[in-house]
Amino acid sequence: MAARASCEPRLATSTSRKCMRPSKLTIEDLGPESKSIQRRKLSQNLKPLSLGLSIGGYLSPWPNYTSGQTILYNRKPCSMDKQQKNVQEQKPLGITKPRYLEKLENYLRKELLLLDLSTDSAEELRLQPYREIFEFFIEDFKTYKPLLTSIKKAYEGMLAHQREKIRSLEPLKAKLVTTNEHCSEKILAMRAEEKSEISVLKNEKINLLKLIDKKNEEKVALQTEVFKLRKNLAEEYMRYLSERDARKILLADLNELRYQREDMSLAQAPGVWGEDPVKLTLALKMARQDLTRTQMELNTMKANFGDVVPRRDFEMQEKINKDLQEQLESLQGDYEEVCKEHEILLQLHMSTLKERDQFYTELQEIHQTSTPRPDWTKCEAVVSGGQDRWLILAEGKNSDQLVDVLLEEIGEGLLREKDFFLGLGYGANVPSFLRFDGRVENKKSSKKEVLALIKDIWKERLAEERFWSFPVLQKGSFSDFFFNFLEQRFGPSEAMAWAYTIFEHVKLIQSNEIMSQFYAILIGKRSESVFIRQQETLAQLQREMMSMDHQGEGVLTMEQLSSVIKSTFPLKREERIQELMATVGWNPKSSTEDSINYHSLFTENEEGQSPHFVQKIWEQYMDEKAEYLDELKQELGLELTSAVTPTKVREALMSIDPSLDKQTLDSYLSQAFQISITELAESDQKEEKEISLETALEHLRVIDFIRTVPREQESAMKVTMGNSLTANL
Repeated sequence: MAARASCEPRLATSTSRKCMRPSKLTIEDLGPESKSIQRRKLSQNLKPLSLGLSIGGYLSPWPNYTSGQTILYNRKPCSMDKQQKNVQEQKPLGITKPRYLEKLENYLRKELLLLDLSTDSAEELRLQPYREIFEFFIEDFKTYKPLLTSIKKAYEGMLAHQREKIRSLEPLKAKLVTTNEHCSEKILAMRAEEKSEISVLKNEKINLLKLIDKKNEEKVALQTEVFKLRKNLAEEYMRYLSERDARKILLADLNELRYQREDMSLAQAPGVWGEDPVKLTLALKMARQDLTRTQMELNTMKANFGDVVPRRDFEMQEKINKDLQEQLESLQGDYEEVCKEHEILLQLHMSTLKERDQFYTELQEIHQTSTPRPDWTKCEAVVSGGQDRWLILAEGKNSDQLVDVLLEEIGEGLLREKDFFLGLGYGANVPSFLRFDGRVENKKSSKKEVLALIKDIWKERLAEERFWSFPVLQKGSFSDFFFNFLEQRFGPSEAMAWAYTIFEHVKLIQSNEIMSQFYAILIGKRSESVFIRQQETLAQLQREMMSMDHQGEGVLTMEQLSSVIKSTFPLKREERIQELMATVGWNPKSSTEDSINYHSLFTENEEGQSPHFVQKIWEQYMDEKAEYLDELKQELGLELTSAVTPTKVREALMSIDPSLDKQTLDSYLSQAFQISITELAESDQKEEKEISLETALEHLRVIDFIRTVPREQESAMKVTMGNSLTANL
């Protein structure tokens, strides 16, 4: 009892110390050293208790008091022998729990009551008293200490593993919650969309049902109308049927009356008194029946075989048709052969024309080289500006062109000496900007000044061209624009003087491309659309070159320049492209990597003369137009004095250039026959206008008359059209 009393205060003291600790602090929350110190203190506090209990008999073998008597026999569970009964009879009846077990249970109960189980780590705190009790067992039972320690470590390791696993699953739990919320939002959004779609579909369903009801009502109305029409038709049919029957009855009555009258006339005839009237009446009736039957058979035969041809005629026509079919096949074969021969002859003719032109060019060159060459250096002292200016004027020109330059210089000098021009009057042949009677002042402007004025006029005209490009607007003539420009620039009083001055300069100076074109447009020999197209082509060519120059250095290789020219002029043949490349210094032996400053290809010299590259583009344009006109003339196959109509010219143009659109074709025909497009459209309904072929070609030379499809594509299109025509035949 003394030992028991001595142990109880210690356990109470240990319990009071436990109560003084914070409830949330456990042994697991401490470090390794703190854990060992705490466990040592707990074991020291309980060591006297454990030793005292073991020494004083408190560590009783309960409930193992029968361990020495428990023997398991191999028998049925329900059987009970005498020995087992004796053991039960020998059991002591008043054995209680060991005192040490009761102390531990009380200690555990108190520790559990002191814990704060309202926190998140309640289970960890609840497990702490059990750990301490288990530590006491391990410390007291030295024999089982290794086994119990290994058991404790295994459980502690498993708990630590499960704790780490729970910690690793915490982010997944948060992610799962976030995903759940996101999915819920998506489901709500989808439900909202479905609700809107369902409402739209319901509205559409209601509209469709209304439409169906409307259609059903229309169907019922139409059925009612059809029923009424059928009823009216039946009534009309019955009425016409009754009228037909009445007509037949009436005809029968009339025939009967006629027959009776004939019988009476026969009976009264003088030569019939000897025959039996009854017999004659019967014979007449039979004859009439035979006549009626014969008439019906005749009508039936006419109805059945009225359109039938006799077999002999049918066989004859079939034989004629077969012969004609054979003739058609043979003629078609001959026609195809003739077409092939015609194509071959055309190719031979074109090659012969090329050879002729080549020989003619060589002949002209021979004529030029055979004649004595003049000493053009003598002109250096005559021309104003001296040797330097003459070299600029004579660069790249032959003797004929040099003569023109010299004449222009002489004429320009004479022009500057004039003080006045004589007005040309108000005649119909005089251009509107030159209509003046009397003397007009000579402004004595230089060539550069006139050239600058012409460029300003073209800038203003191109700006106006873009403004009047709308279909509803219509621009004025170029001559009117020219005079209006001069009035705005110099005033109404000086406009006529400047008009005469500019006109005389451009009339005299034909070596300059800009001036020569300006003069041709002023007098109506060329349309301004030709100059506008040339400027647009040069602008497009410059844009293509600038887009090809990725570095922005203003330099292109020969290969790049050739590709730009081919893309800008897809209709040019290869030899013409090589001619353009030759003007910039390229030859077949030179490398394609050689570079050139493409800005210099469009820069004018001091005299306002275009570079050779631009001049060659203009020359090729004029040559291509001439070739196109020659092809049109050959397609028509007429003399220049022969008359042509818009239909003939239209067919010829579609033959040599099948890709022409209707608007371009109508504009060509309108210019060729000097009629409006409206009159051209109405010419199909009345007599067409006829003019000579020469006049039509002259009118087409004025406008921008060019091909729209290369010759190779044209040949392919002709072959395709011929194949389709053959297939149709």
